[in-house]
Order: sequence, then C-alpha cells, then structure tokens
Amino acid sequence: MTHDHNHHHCDCCSHEHHHNCSHEHHHEHGSTRRTIILIGVTALLLAIAIYIEKTCHLATWQLLLVYMVPYLLIGFGTIKEAMEGLAHRDAFNEHFLMTIATVGAMCIGFLPGAETQFPEAVFVMLFFQVGELFEGFAEGKSRESISHLMDIRPDVATVERNGEQAMVNPEEVGVGETIIVKPGEKVPLDGVVIEGVSSLNTVALTGESVPREVEAGDEVISGCVNVSGMIRVKTVKSFGESTVSRIIDLVEHSKDKKSRSETFITRFARIYTPVVVLAAIAVAVFPTLLGGDFATWLYRALMFLIVSCPCALVISVPLAFFGGIGGASRQGILIKGSSYMDVLAQVGTIVFDKTGTLTHGQFEVTAVHPDTCDEHHLLHLAAHVEHYSTHPIGAALRDAFPDEATDGCKVENVEEVAGQGVRATVAGDVVCVGNSRMMDSIGAQWRDCHHVGTIIHVAINGDYAGHIVINDKIKQESEKAIADLKAAGVGRIVMLTGDRVEVGEDVALKLGIGEHYAQLMPDDKVEHVERLLKEKAPGKALAFVGDGINDAPVLARADVGIAMGGLGSDAAIEAADVVLMDDNPTKIAMAMAIARRTLAIARQNVIFAIGVKLAVLVLASLGFATMWMAVFADVGVTVLAVLNSMRALRTY
Repeated sequence: MTHDHNHHHCDCCSHEHHHNCSHEHHHEHGSTRRTIILIGVTALLLAIAIYIEKTCHLATWQLLLVYMVPYLLIGFGTIKEAMEGLAHRDAFNEHFLMTIATVGAMCIGFLPGAETQFPEAVFVMLFFQVGELFEGFAEGKSRESISHLMDIRPDVATVERNGEQAMVNPEEVGVGETIIVKPGEKVPLDGVVIEGVSSLNTVALTGESVPREVEAGDEVISGCVNVSGMIRVKTVKSFGESTVSRIIDLVEHSKDKKSRSETFITRFARIYTPVVVLAAIAVAVFPTLLGGDFATWLYRALMFLIVSCPCALVISVPLAFFGGIGGASRQGILIKGSSYMDVLAQVGTIVFDKTGTLTHGQFEVTAVHPDTCDEHHLLHLAAHVEHYSTHPIGAALRDAFPDEATDGCKVENVEEVAGQGVRATVAGDVVCVGNSRMMDSIGAQWRDCHHVGTIIHVAINGDYAGHIVINDKIKQESEKAIADLKAAGVGRIVMLTGDRVEVGEDVALKLGIGEHYAQLMPDDKVEHVERLLKEKAPGKALAFVGDGINDAPVLARADVGIAMGGLGSDAAIEAADVVLMDDNPTKIAMAMAIARRTLAIARQNVIFAIGVKLAVLVLASLGFATMWMAVFADVGVTVLAVLNSMRALRTY
C-alpha cells in the first residue's frame, strides 16, 4: 500500500576501538590486582619493620633503611608523579604534598631529642594508595556500567576485495569499500545500499519496534540488525566515526565537560595548595624563631601539610559526578557531561515534542466505522488486502486483525496503486483499501469522520463499505512521565508539535498537558523555546525533549536538550546533552532525581572534608593532633568521601 513514506534514518551505531577497550579493561584489571598485592606486601613489611624497631635496638639510620623498603615499595609511584609534576611546573598537586610530608616525617627522627616518625611516613603513603585504589575501582565501575552499549557493537565485517569475500575487523574497512550484510548480522559500518532489499531492526538503539525498510540508494547505519534480505553496502564512514563510538566516548570523557562544582574544586585546589605550603613553612619557621622547639613545630607543620591536602575534594567531587553519569547510563540515560547534571537538577520548565517523544510515532487502529458490513468483516477485509504491505499502516491493520493469517481466506491479484492504496481480490470480491483519492477513482461515495487520525476507506466491488481510523499511539509511559515530572516540582510542562491542531489537542488532553502549540515548523519551535526561556523562574532551567533532525535547533537552544531515541540523527546526537536510549519518557524524572542525588553527594563530600580538616588543623596548631589523626583527616577522609561518591553509581 502506498502511503506517504517518511524515511526515519536511524543513526544506529557501533563502538570504536573495541580491542583497545578490552585491552584497557584487562590492563586496568591487572593494574588493580598489582596495587592490591603491593598494598598487602607493604602492610606486611611495615608490620615487620615496626616489630624490628620494638625488639631490636637499632641506630636511627639503620631504622631508616628498614622502613625505606616498604616506603619506596608503596611510595615510588607517588614520588615519581611528584617529580613529573615539578618537571611540568605543576608542583602543587596531592602527590607533591604527600612526598614533602612523608620525606619530612622521615627526617624528623634525625633532629636532636625528636622521636622517629618512620611508621607514620610509610602509613601515609600506604593509605594514600588505598585511596587511589578506591578511586580507580569507582571509576572502573562507572565505565563498566557504560559497557552495556558494547552489545550493539558489530564484531566483524564481510568485505568484498578482488572479487572475493573476506571476514575482517570493522576497523580495517575503508571508506568506499563494499560490504555484505546477511540476515541476522549487525550492519558494521555506515553506508548506502547498492544492491538488495531488506528491513533493519533498530530496537537496540532507539527502541523503535517497526523495522525500517531499505533498498538500493537508502542509507544504513552501523549497529542496526539486518532482519530479512542480504544487502550490499558501500561504506561512507570509517568505523571510528560511528555514532555509538562517539556516545561512549562522550560518556567516558564526560568529566572533561566540568560542572560548576567541579570547576570550583579544581580552581580551589590550584590556589589552596600553594597557600597551604606557605602556611606550613610559616608554622615551622616563626615559632622556632620565637624560641620554640624546631622538631615540635616541624612535626606540626608536616601534619598541617598532610591534613591540608585537598585530594579528598579533588578526587571525590568529580568522582561523584562520574558515578552519577555511570549510574544513569546503566539505566539507559546517557548524560554527556557533569555540567548537565547541574542543569538537570534545576529544571523548572520542560518542553516536549509530540511525535516519537510522547507518542510511538507508530500507528494503531483507534476506531472502526462500518457502513454495509460489521466491524469484524471490515477489519478482516482490510487486513487481508494489506497482508503483504510493509508500510506501518498495513502493519497496524494486520495487528488489529491478528487471526487473518490462519483463517484460510484466499487473496489474489494484489495490486498497489501509487499514492492511493491497495486493490486485491478477497474470496472472490474486489476490495479496495486506501485514501479518499482511491475512493474517488472507483466512484465510491465515501464519508468523512469526526475521529482524530488517518482515515483508511474500504470499498467492496466498487461500493463503499466503511472506514477505519488509524492514529499514532500514545506511549503508555507518557501519562506517568508527566505525572512524575509534576511530582518532581516541574512547574511548567509545554507540548510543541508540527501535527494538526486537533491531534495536538487530543494528546495534550489525554496526558494532562495544559499548554500546547500545534502546526509548528522547526523555526516556530525555536521561537517558542526562546520565549519560554525568558519567562522561566530565576535559578531554574528549561529542558527540551525531542527525537529527530528537526528538533536539533531546539535541543541545542534549551538549557538542557534531551533526545528521545535521539540516535535517529547525527544532528540530534550532537545537539542533545542527554540521550535516552529506550525512548521512555519516565526516564526524564529519573534523570532529574539522579542529578539531584549526585549533587547532594558532592555537597556532602565538600562539607565533610572541609569540616574534618579544619578541626584537625586547629588541633594540630595547638599541639593536640597526632600524625595518625593527620593521616585520617587526609587519606581517611578521602577514602570515606570516595566511598560516599560511589553511592552515586547505585540507581533505583
């Protein structure tokens, strides 16, 4: 049946550098295991060194040699990082602070009348490595939660070279080469069909359940599954440029797009660290000049250095955001950067596109109006005539009469009439199923319908038999999504659509959306969003939710653009800040909840870390704090903050 076809070019995807990824994964796994072994061995050697110190009466320099073994074993990496920092003029990092503090603690024992601090020096380094291990583990969990995207990554490509077929890694296929995609295989690279007809399943990428028909001249995008026929495809993009590669890359490097909290922490650390180093020098020097004991004040200055180290903040705040992004991705919510977490948490206005966002963009029968026969017979005839149609309207009619395939009714002489519909002989009767133009061409007296939707007329042997109303199906989650957003405190929900006014009104009424505008072109949508941006409350953000190329300008203009099935186009992917993999609008409220929770965790870390540090600094200045307390105020707080940040990985 020939209706107006709208080709939705699904930008399905594949993953770049799979081998690199798996190699990195194994490398990280091995690195974590080595760190755990290193920590265990150091802890054992430290215990032995403490036992030797207690039982053997060794000179201070001999004790230093005993403690240097575990110290260098665990601290070599940190000292190396500190030296590299100095070489790159980035001296004031946590590695440098740790090195200065621990080397200073080692030296205290050589001052007249001072006690040795060798165990504390080794312990600081040991605990610092434990903190780094937790950080690495949390980041690994974040990456792991993103790795479900790899499922849509094609493993092999069948390429034609010198008249022969070869199975190769998709990364080895160049632009302009010809690949063969057999039924059941994933399309490995973006390209154009040069031979064959098939349908592509895009459900893994967009949640769209209707397979997309392709023939010679149509674009195919990597990551889609070829359902029926074999196709030959000429590649137009290299494997590394595929959309899923870009998405996974965006999520893994999302911390590059820093949120306001993160930027503050990084700036804070840059100013804070040199100030702390100078303050520590002042603590060591001035009291000594005034007659204080140098060893005592040096010890306090070193404690001051250890306590002041901002690594708890520098590590845990970005990690909370990265954890939140990882946790969201596990729910099929891809947030491109932690800056969008900030905005998501502040959303006060949400603007929805209709088709493909609140509705499926997929037809179903909503009403049957027979004239000369009963409803069952009218649907029976329409479903039989449309039996071989690949168009969504044909699928909707077949779905409405599922037993048509088993009732044994004979269908012959199926003929598609371009731009009108389908004619066929069903059980001896000539049945025409199509639009009003088809009815006019055979002289059938058709009648209009008050229902909202696409009207499919049916005639039997030239006589009008009735009509069937087909409409875009509202997603069953849409009503709950709107209710959830209202419950989450979103004060203004607006729907914009290019559809007819009556269709827009019908959807808005059913979903409880009070404000809606219809028959809009992409430019009109931008104008409406511009106006709504001016009208939003101070401190609140506006989110736009859309699903296609025509939504790209508005997705880019909103404070936060959310693409529903946004894999439909490169433009939508590029323009959107958040991509919902499964087209489920209830995920918007979930994304907001994840963002708010992540921000709360980051805030807790800042308050906790600064609070504990200030308390121990005061105690250290007054001489009540020990090196162990200093270690806790730095590394202990870091570990606790990292553990707290890991809560952001857990979702509902």
